[in-house]
Formats: sequence, structure tokens, C-alpha cells
Amino acid sequence: MEERRPYPSDVTDAQWAILEPLIARPRRADGRGRPPEVELREVVNAILYVLREGCRWRALPHDFPNFNTVYWYFAKWTDDGTLVRIHDALRRRTREHSGREPDPSALIIDSQSVKATEKGGMSATTPASR
Repeated sequence: MEERRPYPSDVTDAQWAILEPLIARPRRADGRGRPPEVELREVVNAILYVLREGCRWRALPHDFPNFNTVYWYFAKWTDDGTLVRIHDALRRRTREHSGREPDPSALIIDSQSVKATEKGGMSATTPASR
């Protein structure tokens, strides 16, 4: 396969070393099953391209894997929690790198963004009597 020119959104070798263990396909102990048909690094690169460029899945450049395959992995990783695990692992690494505890110990909720109505409760959702 011909090597493609990199996009700015592609993961580096160092980034891939972090991500690969989090998304690696489990191998069957008996060695059976279909061999992988697509490189997961290229799937990750394609997902990052869509997120960075804001394009439709169908608008992926042709040098990435098929858009259906890329979207299938994106949906699968969303549903099975892989993307959350990646986010959590990267957050922990970032916090440790900056000398903080790996997991946050506090949470701040902005009351303005939580506030729904002036009245609140049932009176806010029922129409006023005439």
C-alpha cells in the first residue's frame, strides 16, 4: 500500500503509542477469525480529520479508509465506552504531567447554566390558567 501524505490532524507516533492499547482489538486465543482489514491508526486519523475539519463522513478524502468503516468504528467506540476511556486516560496523563492528581476531586456547576426557569418545578411547565 502506498504511503499517504499526512494531514495536520493525524496522530503522531508518540500519541499512537498512548492510544493503541486503549483501542486494540482483542485476539482470539485459538487464532481463528477474520484478519483485520483496516489499520486502526488510519481509522483514528480519519475520525480526527472529520472532527477537526467539520466535514461529513462521506466527505472524507479517498486516502482514508471507507467512510462507512470509519463511521462504524466511531459509533462502536461511542457505544462501548472506548471514547470515554480514551478521554479519561488522556485527562489523567495531562493532569499528572502538570503535577496534579490524576482524577479531579471537585466539580463546579455554573448555576446560570443549570437554571431553567424563574418559577421552577411543575408551575414552570404547566400553562397559566385563564
